Amino acid sequence: QVQLVESGGGLVQAGGSLRLSCAASGRTFSSYAMAWFRQAPGKERAFVAFISWGGDSFYYVDSVKGRFTISRANAKNTVYLQMNSLKPEDTANYYCAASRGPTYYYSNDEYDYWGQGTQVTVSS
Repeated sequence: QVQLVESGGGLVQAGGSLRLSCAASGRTFSSYAMAWFRQAPGKERAFVAFISWGGDSFYYVDSVKGRFTISRANAKNTVYLQMNSLKPEDTANYYCAASRGPTYYYSNDEYDYWGQGTQVTVSS
């Protein structure tokens, strides 16, 4: 089992930056691919960013390319999401997720473990 805890969310003005962290328990963290999803009020949870268990493959939703960067520090059992040039439409609850090896990295159903979420609010 893997437990995930997100942190780093908050209120920021448009154009600002935040760095989200996802701390994982257990000693098998490096065996999991990791992803960030987000869910805005009244909307379904949507894919944001993915990193493979080896840290050599990355995928981003088009709307965050060039602004967000996903990374992982396996020795710390932690995955990060650096968010720059934030826009009001980035406002959402952000969730960290773990998978043994998703076929469809962008799909909620491919992930076995989820964190509780951390709120990101971007003001105009």
